[in-house]
Amino acid sequence: MKSEEKFETFFWEGISPTLGFAPRYPGYKPRAKVDRERGIICEYDVAVNMRDGIKIYSDIFRPEKEGRYPALIAWGPYGKHTPFSDASHPASGVAPSDMSEYCAFEAPDPVYWCPHGYVIINVDPRGAWGSEGVLTFMTEQEAEDCYDLIEWVAKQPWSNGKVGMAGVSYLAWTQWRVAALNPPHLAAISPWEGVSDFYREFAFHGGIPSNLFLWLLAREAFCCSNSRRVEDLVRMAKEHPLFDDYWASKNADLTRITVPAFIVASWSDHGLHTRGTLEAFKKIASTDKYLLIHGRKKWQFFRQMVDLQKQFFDRYLKGVDNNEVKYWPKVRLEVRERYYFGNFRSENEWPLARTQYTKLFLNADGTLTNNPPKKENSICYDAKTGTTQFEYKFNDKTELTGYMKLKLWVQAKGSDDIDLFIAIEKYDRAGDFVRFPHTVLMYDYAPAALGWLRVSHRELDEEKSMPYQPVLKHQRELKLKLGEIVPIEIEIWPSSILFERGEKLRLVVQGRDILTYAAFGHTETVNKGEHIMYMGGKYDSHLLMPVIPIA
Repeated sequence: MKSEEKFETFFWEGISPTLGFAPRYPGYKPRAKVDRERGIICEYDVAVNMRDGIKIYSDIFRPEKEGRYPALIAWGPYGKHTPFSDASHPASGVAPSDMSEYCAFEAPDPVYWCPHGYVIINVDPRGAWGSEGVLTFMTEQEAEDCYDLIEWVAKQPWSNGKVGMAGVSYLAWTQWRVAALNPPHLAAISPWEGVSDFYREFAFHGGIPSNLFLWLLAREAFCCSNSRRVEDLVRMAKEHPLFDDYWASKNADLTRITVPAFIVASWSDHGLHTRGTLEAFKKIASTDKYLLIHGRKKWQFFRQMVDLQKQFFDRYLKGVDNNEVKYWPKVRLEVRERYYFGNFRSENEWPLARTQYTKLFLNADGTLTNNPPKKENSICYDAKTGTTQFEYKFNDKTELTGYMKLKLWVQAKGSDDIDLFIAIEKYDRAGDFVRFPHTVLMYDYAPAALGWLRVSHRELDEEKSMPYQPVLKHQRELKLKLGEIVPIEIEIWPSSILFERGEKLRLVVQGRDILTYAAFGHTETVNKGEHIMYMGGKYDSHLLMPVIPIA
C-alpha cells in the first residue's frame, strides 16, 4: 500500500490546459526539430510509459552532435512548455534575455546545457497538462513515476547511463522524494531551495495556516490537467489541520538519500524553502554533499551560478576529475550585512560547530539585556492590531549565523489561543531599517529572519528538538485556560547577519504578518482580545542568538 492510500484524498476539477495559459499551451503535438544555430535537437511530447501503463509526456533537448550524454531532469507541475518564466516578475532580477524559449519555469536552460554535452528533459508529471492520470503532489506515486523516467532515460541510445536532477523550488522539492527511492541510474542531484517538510514549511507555519500562498499555488499554478482531477490541497489543509498521515506521506525519508548532492539554500526564503533545504542537508546520508547558502534572489542566483552547477555535474555525471569540485568546501555561506552586500566564507559543517549560543532577556521597557530582569513584569497588546518591540545595541562587531529561538511566557485575554508572528530586524547606527531581499516573487523590504507560532501547537517533539531549535509535534491542540500563563518556544528560521558596533537588533512580536507581502499572507488567525507577555523573575523570556566568534 502506498502511503497516500492510508487516507481519503479530495480532488477538484482543476483548470483545462486550454483555458489555464491558453496563449502558451501548444496542446499535444509530438514533433521534432533541429535548432542548427544552437546545435540542439528538440523533441516534443515524447511519451514514456509508467509501470502501471500511464503515459507521461516530456520535451527532450539534446546535442545535435551524435554521442552518448548525461541527462538532467526538471520535474514539476508548472508546464514543460513554459507557460510563464522566471523573468515574468520584474523584481526577480531575471531578465527575459537570461533565458531561452526552451527553458521551463525554474528549470535548467537547454541553450546553456546542450552545447556543454547534456540532455535536458522537461516533464509534465502524471495528470499535469497533457499527461495521463490524476494530478497529485509530493506523493509516493509521483516519486515512483520519476524513478521510472530516470530508468527509461538511462536506456536511450543517446544516454551515457547517468541521470541527474536539477531545478528550483518544486523542482528541488521533488528531488528529495525521488532520491530517497535510490533509482539505480540517478547519479547526482542539485536541489536549489526545496521544502522538505510539507506541513511545517509550506502549509502551516508554527501551526498557523499559510493560506494565501497555498491558495495561489493550488488554485493557479498547480492545477492545469486534462484529466480534470487535481488533488485539492486547499481542502486537504482544511481537513488535516494537524500533522498526520496525510502530511507525513508527502515528506521524503531523507536518511535514505545517498546520491551526491549539491544543495543550495538561501537566507531570503523564510516561509518557504530556507528551513527545509538546510534540514535536508543535515539529514541526507550522502558522503559527497555540498551546501551553498546565499542571501539573494533565488531565481537570479540560480541563473548566475550555472557554471558551479556544471562543475558539479561534470564530476558526477561525466566522471571529470575536476579540481574545482574535488576541493570544494562542504559548506559555503554568505554572511549578510545588508541588501545584496555580504561576504562568502567556507565552512566545514552546518550548523557551525563553534557557535556560542547567547541569551538576551526581554525587559518590559522594550530592551534586551544580557542579564535577566529580577522583577516580574508584563506587556499587554491588542491581539489583532498591537505590536511589541525589543532592542539591543551591539557594543562590538557581532556575527549571528544559524538558528535562533525565542522563549516567551504568554497569556490570552479574551481568547483560548494565540497566533504569534516574530521578526528579527537590523537597524544601522543612524537608526534606519536595514532591508534584505525575500522570497518567491522577490519582495525587497524584508526583515532578517521570521518565526511563527500558534500557541495551542506549542507541544515540543522532545526527540527532534535541539536546545537552539524547537521542533513542534503539531499532533494536538492545547487550548489555553482562563488566566493560564504558559511557556512557549518559537523557532526562528536560520539566518546570517553581521552587526557593526553601535548597530541594533530589534525583536518584533505581534499577532499579524510582519512581512506584508500579500502572497505570503496568513489571514486565518485565531487572534482576538489581548496578548500578555511575561518577563523577569521566574519568567525567563529570552532570545537565544547564534553568536559566531570573530577572529
